[in-house]
Amino acid sequence: MTLTTNDFDFDLPEELIAQVPIEDRLASRLLKLDAPTGEFTDGHFPDVASELNAGDVLVLNNTRVLPARLHGVRPDTGGHVEVLLLNNISGDKWETLVKPARRIYVGTEIVFGDGQLKAVVTEVLEHGGRIVEFHYDGIFLEVLEALGEMPLPPYIKEKLDDPDRYQTVYAKENGSAAAPTAGLHFTQEFMAELAEKGVEIAYLTLHVGLGTFRPVSVNDIDEHKMHSEFYRLDEENAAKIRTAKANGNKIVAVGTTSIRTLETIGTKFKGDIQSDSGWTDIFIAPGYTFTVVDAFITNFHLPKSTLIMLVSAFAGRDHVLAAYQHAVEEKYRFFSFGDAMFLRGPQFNDPTLTDEDIAAAKHRNRQFFPEEG
Repeated sequence: MTLTTNDFDFDLPEELIAQVPIEDRLASRLLKLDAPTGEFTDGHFPDVASELNAGDVLVLNNTRVLPARLHGVRPDTGGHVEVLLLNNISGDKWETLVKPARRIYVGTEIVFGDGQLKAVVTEVLEHGGRIVEFHYDGIFLEVLEALGEMPLPPYIKEKLDDPDRYQTVYAKENGSAAAPTAGLHFTQEFMAELAEKGVEIAYLTLHVGLGTFRPVSVNDIDEHKMHSEFYRLDEENAAKIRTAKANGNKIVAVGTTSIRTLETIGTKFKGDIQSDSGWTDIFIAPGYTFTVVDAFITNFHLPKSTLIMLVSAFAGRDHVLAAYQHAVEEKYRFFSFGDAMFLRGPQFNDPTLTDEDIAAAKHRNRQFFPEEG
C-alpha cells in the first residue's frame, strides 16, 4: 500500500472551524480515542485528569508566539509588503515569509512603522521565503511588540480581541511563529490540580516555523519535505521523563510539537531521553515507530495535513478518520481555537501497513536511522 495525501482527507463543514477561543479554556470538549481498539468517548477537557496517574509526566511546549506579522512598505515603490517572521538565523537575521514575494529581491528594503524598523533582503528562498536583516534602535523584541501583530492561521478570519488567548498560560521562550494550540486548553489552576495529584510536568521548547504554514502539495507523502524547526530539552526536564519511563509511568505529550521533539530525541538516542537541542525535520506518518510517547493531547487538524498523518501514525488511519467523522457529526470545534482529543496508547500497529510502508517511514527520517540508509 502506498499512502497518498488523499488518504488523509475528510469532509469538514466550514462552520466547524473555530474562529474565536472559547471563553473558559477548560470548557472545551474532549474526544478520547483508544488507539489499539479505535473506541472513542465524548467528554470535556478536565477529563484529562482521569487519564493521568501519580508519576506520569505531562510534557508541555513552552514556546512563546512572537507578534511576528509585520506590515511595511517599500520606499522605492510605496508598495505594501507583509512579512512573517519564522526563525531567527543569527543576530538580526531572520527567515521570513513575504507577501507579495514575486518582486522582493536581494537588496530590497522594507520599512515598518515610522521608520523605527527596517529590513533588507539578503537571500531569496523558495515558497515566498526570504532571509532578511533588521535594522533598528533599542531592543528588537520591544520594537516588535510595538509594531507586530499576532500571526493567526489563515483559516481564522475573526480579529482576536485578546492576543494572550493565542498564547499558552505557560509560554516562556520567545521565538514561535504559531502557538502550540493543544496547550491553549490548560489553566494554571488545572495544572496545579494535576501536580497535586502527583503528575509531573516537564517542559521543552520547539519554536513552530514554516512547516505550520506549508501545505502538503504532493500526492505521494514520501515526497513531502518537512521544514526544520528549533528544539531544546534541558537536563532537568529530560531527567523527569527518564525517571518516569524507568518506573513504568506514562509519557503524555501535549501537542504535536511536543511529540516531534520527544520522538526526535528518543529516536536519536535509541529510546533514551537526554538533554539535547538542535533542528528537526522529523516527519511522523504511518509506518513510524514511536520511541517515547505513550499518550497525547492534540486538537483536530486540517484534512491532508502532516498533523493528521502524525495522529494516524499513532492510532491508525481508519481509527482516526472514524473519530474525526464522529467529531464532525457531533459538531466539535476544529483547528487552533477548537476542541481537543486525548489519544491513549500503547502504540497501535496498523495491520494495513506493509513492510514497504515501514521502510518508507524510516527513509523519510533517515537522519534518525543512519544505519538503515
